[in-house]
Amino acid sequence: MVTVVPSGGDWSATVDKLVADKIASRIAAKDATIWGPEAESESSIRLNWVDLHETSRPLLAEIEALQADLRAEGLDRIVLCGMGGSSLAPEVITRTAGVELVVLDSTNPSVIARALAGDLQRTVIVVSSKSGGTVETDSQRRAFIQAFTEAGIDAASRVVVVTDPGSPFEQLSADEGYRKTFLADPNVGGRYSALTAFGLVPSALAGADVAELLDQAAEAAPALQADSPDNPALVLGAVLAASQGRDKVIIATDDSPIAGFPDWAEQLIAESTGKNGTGVLPVAVKGLHAPELHSSAADLTRAVLVADAQKTDAASYIPSLVTSGSLGGQLLLWETATAVAGYLLGINPFDQPDVEAAKNAARALLDAQPEPEAAAFSDGVVEVRGSEGLLDSVDTLEAALDTLLGKLPDDGYLAVMAYLDSERDENLLAIRPALAAKTGRPVTFGWGPRFLHSTGQYHKGGHPQGVFLQITGQESADVDIPDRPFSFGTLISAQAAGDAKVLAERGRPVLRLHLTDPQAGVQQLISLLNAHDKRDGGE
Repeated sequence: MVTVVPSGGDWSATVDKLVADKIASRIAAKDATIWGPEAESESSIRLNWVDLHETSRPLLAEIEALQADLRAEGLDRIVLCGMGGSSLAPEVITRTAGVELVVLDSTNPSVIARALAGDLQRTVIVVSSKSGGTVETDSQRRAFIQAFTEAGIDAASRVVVVTDPGSPFEQLSADEGYRKTFLADPNVGGRYSALTAFGLVPSALAGADVAELLDQAAEAAPALQADSPDNPALVLGAVLAASQGRDKVIIATDDSPIAGFPDWAEQLIAESTGKNGTGVLPVAVKGLHAPELHSSAADLTRAVLVADAQKTDAASYIPSLVTSGSLGGQLLLWETATAVAGYLLGINPFDQPDVEAAKNAARALLDAQPEPEAAAFSDGVVEVRGSEGLLDSVDTLEAALDTLLGKLPDDGYLAVMAYLDSERDENLLAIRPALAAKTGRPVTFGWGPRFLHSTGQYHKGGHPQGVFLQITGQESADVDIPDRPFSFGTLISAQAAGDAKVLAERGRPVLRLHLTDPQAGVQQLISLLNAHDKRDGGE
């Protein structure tokens, strides 16, 4: 059972219209016409997520058999090479289950080196890609194949593939003799794939009970498919997309046992709705002290996951809603609500037209491998660059940051995009609430290149309200990519530069900070914001 309890608004008219239009039952019936004729060709091949709690069950025996074989051989370190929905769903599933999964969704050389330095004698990699051509996962696969081989391990026996049937990756897996290939439902998009092989295989191999996850979704499904004003997915969809003037949703967790859910929901909502100059900007925050949860800004909706929404005073949280329920139920709830929000916004929730732009720019930079753009100036260990005109008459880091924030519109948001090591540089997360408190506006934080498969779509295709702070770092050691003319260091640099280029071309202000010493640079940024806070009267 899943529950959504709204507060501080009246969405009954919108929900009544959704009931009258039979949107819930039509989604359940996989009616591809819901989102209009332009979306029909895409939606017709993207709706099989609605009954995965039934259709994914044949996978369970296959996964269980493989897991038993791996454990018998002492192979209990599972490394997932995947991006976007392929990594975010397994991450929340395994964190909630309390089991260990190494999620490798980065091209940062430090992150790659640490994953390769783990105990290879116990390691199996799960490489998840619909086509196999995703540059991040292909590069990670190549690096592990080489590492296994150099360690005297039969590399093919340590590779599990999750892909679509008929994909080039399925053929490669057969040609290379990889241990096992799981075929996912091709009529499900990546961000809706939590209950496909993409979500289930790595999670189950790591030790999560995915049969229970499917049971939870099955229990929630009837309520989410009902044309009823009590349908929690219709209520959530209405709150997300039909709140007048509220085009940003702050997502937090209180006492819910579900771990890391806001990051998964952020990807689902941003990539599904952020297009055609509209959308809902999701802002994943940690805990209930986030400034955005206590802001009086009129454009913010707030959603908090709690242990029991029925026993919670929704108004006491200052949000627009509280929600509770099992993880499987919440996954299906938010997927359905996001599809409903797409209907209300008049957009196709199943495509991602602006993701490819950054990929193309990165590919072009990899092919050309130009000299890095000269820094406008340096301040300490930070090299400062900016989009055209941003840094005129600016020569300090503090002034550059103030200039960027000065371009933040009253209804805007700041996106922090950190192409660093999320474990080593975890302290950088502190700048998100600090910047939110300083600006009084919502601040998103994404580790690159992970966010390119998530909020990256909204940055370019959603409301043009954002200003962008990109942070990159000079790693002390690079990692080669076997049989490729570029390294991981070159790749992540091209991804960052390509994304900044596309944002600037679309008129988004971008401040680029390159840390010649990442750890010292992170501390320099934190110290700068702390000094700002003191001058502004903070504690």
